[in-house]
Amino acid sequence: MKLSSGRNAGFTLLELLVVLVIIGLLVGYVAPRYFSQIGKSEVKTARSQIKALEDALDQYRLDVGHYPDSEQGLAALFTQPAGEARWQGPYLKKAVPNDPWGKAYLYKQPGEHGELDIMSLGKDGQPGGTAEAADIGNW
Repeated sequence: MKLSSGRNAGFTLLELLVVLVIIGLLVGYVAPRYFSQIGKSEVKTARSQIKALEDALDQYRLDVGHYPDSEQGLAALFTQPAGEARWQGPYLKKAVPNDPWGKAYLYKQPGEHGELDIMSLGKDGQPGGTAEAADIGNW
């Protein structure tokens, strides 16, 4: 049996370029949608962490009789503050987490928006902002 030898088996440069263009178009369409979902999940994570911290602070208040002040901060949920004999913690399984962007949560007691404020400054780490850069708080 004889094979035709008129053309070498393989792909031409034009065929490879067409495939690369198609792959590039798909990446250009899918990548922005994928990365926007990552941003949304970071915001949801921050909200759930703030809720968990707020719940732990409520338990602290039930045991001690008051929320930790701004100076004691959220660290009072994991390590006993000096002079707090009724502390029954730790109130968190692990040390206080950073927000999804690697920055510490801000805590104020008394708060500007309520009895206490817990907040993340968002992706940009600056007050204000929109979308992923917006501040996220417990109010």
